[in-house]
Amino acid sequence: GMFSELKFPVPWGHVAAKAWGPLEGHPVLCLHGWLDNANTFDKLIPLLPRDCYYVAMDLSGHGLSSHRPAGSLYYLLDYVSDVRRVAAALQWRRFTLMGHSMAFLFLSYCFISPQFCFLYPEMVDKLILLESFGFLLAPEDTEAWLKSKRMVIDGLLSLEAKQQTPKARSPEAALQRLLEANRHLTAEGGAILLQRGATETPAG
Repeated sequence: GMFSELKFPVPWGHVAAKAWGPLEGHPVLCLHGWLDNANTFDKLIPLLPRDCYYVAMDLSGHGLSSHRPAGSLYYLLDYVSDVRRVAAALQWRRFTLMGHSMAFLFLSYCFISPQFCFLYPEMVDKLILLESFGFLLAPEDTEAWLKSKRMVIDGLLSLEAKQQTPKARSPEAALQRLLEANRHLTAEGGAILLQRGATETPAG
């Protein structure tokens, strides 16, 4: 069927996606499998209910999405962060998540979908897994994993949303700020660090 191309800005470039169906339809986010891209859903979407709005992401480094910077690794949790970024860009508060992957669970991109649901259950009304099974975690590890991973993702996205042009300060003000943030530093130690940790510009 007919589809449209989407692009969502991220700090290293963009995440590309394909969308099918009416914009006002029930939102469904589709995640492709290992070494695939959004085209993996080309034959499936036309067979699904037509009252939904399907968005199939190209995960970072796949399809038309930007690769992460050279030297960066592709961790599964970073893909979970990308799903959160795309959901925020689409302004989706609640949606269906459909993930496809190969049988190798430890490498599985389908693994991203259960992790996202585990971290953000309030955002997912339904989880559809193709060729995979759920996210398995020892019960005694559940609370600590959930708290630490969600804090990392939420903190990262919050920081990205606040990105501003660095402020220029006088050398004295820069030193004062450094000392306030690092109580163990002496003024002499702070001044030594600032020689290499700050850049002088005409404004400060």
